[in-house]
Amino acid sequence: MDYNRLGNTDIKVSQICLGTMTFGSDLSQEEAFAQMDYALEQGVNFLDGAEMYPIPTSPEYQGRNEEIIGNWLRARGNRDKVVVATKVTGRGEMVSYIRENMALDKRNIREAITHSLRRLQTDYVDLYQLHWPDRATNFFGQLNYTHQPEKDGTPILETLEVLQELVDEGLIRHVGLSNETAWGTMKFLQLAEQHQLPRCVSVQNPFSLLNRTAEIALTEVLQREQVSLLPYSPLGFGVLSGKYLNGARPEGARITRHPTYARYLNEQGQLATEAYVNLAREHGLDPAVMALAWVNSRDYVAANIIGASTMQQLQDNIGSASLKLSDELLQAIDTIHQRLPNPCP
Repeated sequence: MDYNRLGNTDIKVSQICLGTMTFGSDLSQEEAFAQMDYALEQGVNFLDGAEMYPIPTSPEYQGRNEEIIGNWLRARGNRDKVVVATKVTGRGEMVSYIRENMALDKRNIREAITHSLRRLQTDYVDLYQLHWPDRATNFFGQLNYTHQPEKDGTPILETLEVLQELVDEGLIRHVGLSNETAWGTMKFLQLAEQHQLPRCVSVQNPFSLLNRTAEIALTEVLQREQVSLLPYSPLGFGVLSGKYLNGARPEGARITRHPTYARYLNEQGQLATEAYVNLAREHGLDPAVMALAWVNSRDYVAANIIGASTMQQLQDNIGSASLKLSDELLQAIDTIHQRLPNPCP
C-alpha cells in the first residue's frame, strides 16, 4: 500500500480510504467490523464518515456509521493507527431533521462536532470536512451556475473562525472541504491566509471516469496550493463495474436496492461505461479495478474513497492500489473521454 501526504500536513494516508456511507443500514455492525479489520490488515489507515450517514439518510439511522466506527476503535484499541475523517452536514430539506437550522455557523458546527466525537468515542477528529457549501452553487451534479448572492449563507470567514476554535481546543486536527468548487476552495484558502485561520488540506468531490469535471479548474487549484483531492464515487455507485449495463439490476446491488440513485445511468453514461468496460476486458482487467486504478494514478489524489457491499468487492477495490496502468491503456482511456466527456457530472 502506498501512502501520500494529506495536503501540506504531516499526516500520511493510505492510497485507499475506506468509506463508511453504508455502515449501519446496508451493512450491519458485524459486516462493517469485518471490512475495517480487513482494510487495516491490508494497510488502509484512513476511514471517512459523516454525521448524516448512512445513505440514504434518515432519522432512524443517522449517525450510525460514526457509532460503528467508534465501537470498532474501542473494541480494537487502535485509535492511534487510524486517520479518522468525518463531516458536518450542510443545509438542505433532506437533512432538516438533524438540526433546526443547518447553517455552517458556530452553533451548528459546535453541536455537530460534539455529537460526532461522542459517537466516534474519541477526543479528536483528524480531518473535519464541510459536507457541502453553505451558499448556492454547483454541487451534487448541478450544472450552469446561477448567481444567487442572497443565498450565500454563513460567511466563509465566520465558518473558519469556528473551525479555528475547534483546532485550538484540540477537537479537530485539520479542515477539509467537500462538494466544493474551484472558487470556493480558493476563497477558503485566501481567507485562511489573510486571517491566520485553518487552511483547508483536502477537497472531497465526486471523481471518476464518468465525472472528470474536477480537471477543468479545481485540480489546478489543488496542485498549486498543495491541497489533496479525496475522490468519492470513483465507481459511479458501482456503475463502472459494468454490472448495470443493458438494464441489468443484480439482486442485492446498491442501485437495485436504491433505484433513485440514477445519477450515473443516463444514456451517455451507459455508452461511456460500456466503452470503459470493453477496454478493461480487452486488457484482461476487471473493469472496476481498472477504473479505480485510473483514479489512483492521478498525482493530486491523496486517497481514493472506496465503498463495498461485499468482502469480495472490498478485496478487489483495495487490490486496485497495486495496479499500475500502462501508458497505452491511459491513452486509450483518454481517447474514450474525448469522445464521451463527463457524461455524469
